[in-house]
Amino acid sequence: MGKAKQAVDYFVVDAFTDSPFKGNPAAVCLLEEERDEAWLQSLAAEFNISETCYLTRLLPATSPNPKFRLRWFTPVAEVNLCGHATLAASHTLFTNGFVDSDTIEFETLSGVLTAKRVPAGSSPLSDGEAKDCFLIELNFPTVPTTEFNYAAAAVDDDIATISKALNGVSIVDMRRTTTADDLFVVLPSGEAVLGLEPNFDEIMKCPGRGIIVSGAAPSGSGFDFYSRFFCPKYGINEDPVCGSAHCALAPYWSKKLGKSDFLAYAASPRSGVLNIHLDKVNERVMLRGKAVTVMQGSVLV
Repeated sequence: MGKAKQAVDYFVVDAFTDSPFKGNPAAVCLLEEERDEAWLQSLAAEFNISETCYLTRLLPATSPNPKFRLRWFTPVAEVNLCGHATLAASHTLFTNGFVDSDTIEFETLSGVLTAKRVPAGSSPLSDGEAKDCFLIELNFPTVPTTEFNYAAAAVDDDIATISKALNGVSIVDMRRTTTADDLFVVLPSGEAVLGLEPNFDEIMKCPGRGIIVSGAAPSGSGFDFYSRFFCPKYGINEDPVCGSAHCALAPYWSKKLGKSDFLAYAASPRSGVLNIHLDKVNERVMLRGKAVTVMQGSVLV
């Protein structure tokens, strides 16, 4: 008889929100032993939410901070970078006593990433008591964008397909990210982003992986820009709050608005909020957000 598999503990965490059933859900699975890639992908398909991530504790060689291997899977594929699942993983480790440090290091396909617990005052509970609150700050690489290649032979067809995918909405600017090969489409306003009703069948025909759409936030909203991310090719029609997309959004809006600190609104139906700092010198993006655990259990296979 083969060795019985150990149960895998998991938590489902809503990221970039402090309200259950808002923000972006991620399943965080704690691995005591390595599992093969087919199993990891099958479990992600079983959860069938925007991201399932896997944590394996590592022995830190030189750093005093706890270190984990971190991998991210959509229902259909592994990805190189995911912000909201990293936030969810960090929240799980911080709030369940798995680490005794305010900084965690993750070994990922995008290099070593860090998550830091940042005080954010306190908030009242329903019984009148108070609990300590904190933001989690993720230190991520910036994602450059390039101008859309209007000289390419098939570009007219691509533009027509993209316009159809976005139901003919007016487009102010169009670019591509250099790492994940996402389309980056700027709309005339945040209201246009909020009201957009995309055609997902047409998005499947568009070049690249997915489409980031963004627009300047309405005056008086308290936000700097709105965004949404559509990625049906990876099994996610709309990623409710895409942290990694903001690694491209922050440098773009920094140039447009002449600033390095932003409050960004993810305008999906679930919605989410990101507090962002762009470190231009080191080409890093600090993504700050909250998270809330909504579910926990064990995988028995």
